[in-house]
Parts: sequence; structure tokens; C-alpha cells
Amino acid sequence: MHETAWTSSARHADIVLPATTTLERDDIGAASGDPLMIAMKQLIEPVGQARDDYAIFSGLARLLGTGETFTENRSARDWLAVLYETTRKALAAGGHDAPDFETFWDRGELALPLKPDTGGPARAFREDPDAFPLATPSGRIEIFSDVIDSFGYEDCQGHPRWYPPHADAPGTDPAPLHLVCNQPHQRLHSQLDYGAVSRATKIGGREALRIHPVDAAARGIADGDVVRLFNARGSCLAAAVLSEALRPGVMQLATGAWFEPHDPKAENATCVHGNPNILTRDIGTSQLAQGCTGQLTRVEIERFTDTPPPVRIFEPIRFAHRPFTAPSG
Repeated sequence: MHETAWTSSARHADIVLPATTTLERDDIGAASGDPLMIAMKQLIEPVGQARDDYAIFSGLARLLGTGETFTENRSARDWLAVLYETTRKALAAGGHDAPDFETFWDRGELALPLKPDTGGPARAFREDPDAFPLATPSGRIEIFSDVIDSFGYEDCQGHPRWYPPHADAPGTDPAPLHLVCNQPHQRLHSQLDYGAVSRATKIGGREALRIHPVDAAARGIADGDVVRLFNARGSCLAAAVLSEALRPGVMQLATGAWFEPHDPKAENATCVHGNPNILTRDIGTSQLAQGCTGQLTRVEIERFTDTPPPVRIFEPIRFAHRPFTAPSG
């Protein structure tokens, strides 16, 4: 795999190809609705052995004997010019002038035409529902859907409603505590979990779990204790933080702690760092929709009485440098 920084996924890869960041390569930046297209010029030389994505995949293509087919004998800069030309022609077709690529690159930016903000279909419907109906059978906002109801899905009926939690196994009751696995404020998903900002929020190197004092007292858990969360899918360790901001019966453990199984070969491994993904269900929200259900699950919790295993997920690993021989032919 290729990465711009060391990640949890990279730890599981056999081969890691270091890739450049946007500061180490030329690129073009723009998105739908942006007022400008930006010439993102390289500011520094690639750090270490990092190469840009195009160089990485061009090199792989050459090793596989398809180098010219992949690159079409163009450099990364050539491809930027080709992609820019597509945009320039589209602008010209709409009656908007745009300079050639080299002029754009020298200027550093290109002003893009913006569509007027009409408010879209929602505003039009609000102002005149009869003239601008919604794309529903009735043309109106529907609380109940005859179409969805006709599918006969037990887990997605014709109107929004509460569905009881799933049991971990048939014939058993769900675990007693709700676990909310929110997006963390101290990192983006798992990115930069090794950084100072994220690590400053951990307790003893483990992710912090918020629990109501009533639930903690019932289980002999004190503030700062190492605890074990578990259900039929797996378990993880975390550090308890007592908080009355939660209601009794609900706990909170942010996502994104890098997964570190105590025994990688175990069928139901325990993550010693505090990754809740080992506890959540890997299924869609219903037979109809495939939304993420990883934010909520049911668990039990107990005070961890053994000697807590050390958290080593951020310790540098040893790389094996092996000579590579390109395939013949």
C-alpha cells in the first residue's frame, strides 16, 4: 500500500510505498462549487524516499511490462496540462474564457463561473409545492411510504420507528449497556492517532471511556481504572472516566484508536488500546439501506484486574530491506 504518513493500515501491510503530500508535488485543486481553480505548486522536495502517486504507479506499471500503456509517455506535469485542457474546453463551450495551461500555472489560479444560488428544489417546493413537487409518489414530504411498506421488511417498515437492539446470539438478551462510538474530536477517524493532540487525551496510553458513576459503582469501577468492554463479538480495554454528562446505561468510547490485539491469532481478540470496532456489528442499517451501524452497540463492562498489557502500537517497527529484481520479459 502507499501512504503519506504512518497509519494503522500500514502496520498490517507487507509492502509500504511512501507517497508525497500535497506540499511535495505539483497538482491542481478545485471542487464543485469552488470559485477558484488553484495551481498547487510543489513547495519542498519529497521527504526521504517518498514519491508522488503517479511515479509510484508508473514504476509498478513498468515492472509489470505496461509502463507506456499506463503513462502514454506523459509525465505528471503533462497529465496536469491534459486535465486542465478538458476544463478549459468545457469553460469555452459555456462562453467563458480561460488561458492556456502555462498561463494558468504562472498566474496560480483561475476564476470559475458560479451558478446563481436559487436555493435548489427545496426552496422551490417551499415557495410553490404544486408547481415544484418533490420526487415522491405524492409530490409532498412523506412520513409514511407505501412503497417501502410494501416490501414487508421487519427491520425497515413504512415509517420511521424505534427498533429494539439486536441480541448478540439467537435466544439471548442484548448486553445491558449502550455504547456510543462517536467520531473523535482529537483526530480525524484514526488519522494522526500517534500525534501529540490525540495521545494527550489518552489515559495510561489507552483510549478514554466515559461511564456514568451509577454504572461504574455497580461494577466496582473507579475513575482512571483500566476496564474491559466485551460482548459476543470481542473485547477491548480502555480507561474509565466517570461522567454525569451521560445518562445511566450509556457509555461513550470514540472511534479511531489504532487496533492492537493482545493475541492476533485469537478468534475473539482483545484490543488493548481501546478500538471499539471490535465490538460493533459489520452490517447495514436494514435490508433496504446500507448505512453504517458502527456508532452504536451493546456491551458489558468490568474492571480489569490482571496486569494491563502494555500499549505498543506506536512503537517503531523494523523494516526489512530486500533487493528487488524486475521480472524478465
